[in-house]
Amino acid sequence: MRIAALLVVLSVIFSSVSAFAGDVSAAQRVIRSQEQAFARDDAAAAYSHAAPAIREIFPAPDIFMSMVQNGYAPVYRHKSFEFGESKSEGNSVSQHVRIVDADGNAWEALYTLELQPDGSYKITGCSLLKVGQEA
Repeated sequence: MRIAALLVVLSVIFSSVSAFAGDVSAAQRVIRSQEQAFARDDAAAAYSHAAPAIREIFPAPDIFMSMVQNGYAPVYRHKSFEFGESKSEGNSVSQHVRIVDADGNAWEALYTLELQPDGSYKITGCSLLKVGQEA
C-alpha cells in the first residue's frame, strides 16, 4: 500500500513538470539496460545502474538481484515492458513503464532516477502497482 501511495504522490508532484528529451532518453537507456541485464541474469550489470543509496541498502550484486527476483518479479521477468509518460525536474527523472508479467497481469511501474556527479543517471527507486488495484 505504501508503494502505491508513493506512486500517486510522485505522479502528482511530477505532473506539472515537462520532460527534457535528453534527460528522458538517457534515463530510458539506463532502465532498458537494467531490464536487459535482468533478462540475462547479469547481477553485476543490473546492479551497476543502481544509485548509491540503493547500493547502501543492498551492498552486493547478488543481494540486489535476490531482492528484485523476490520483490519485483514483473520487472525481473515479463512479457512486455513499454515506456509511458516521463517527467524531468532538475537532476531527477521519473519514468512510467507499462509491464505485462509472465502470467499476463498488467502492472504500472514508476522508476525514479537521479543525475550523478559523473553525468550518468542511476535508478533511485521503482514502485509497482498492479493495474486495476486501488492506490
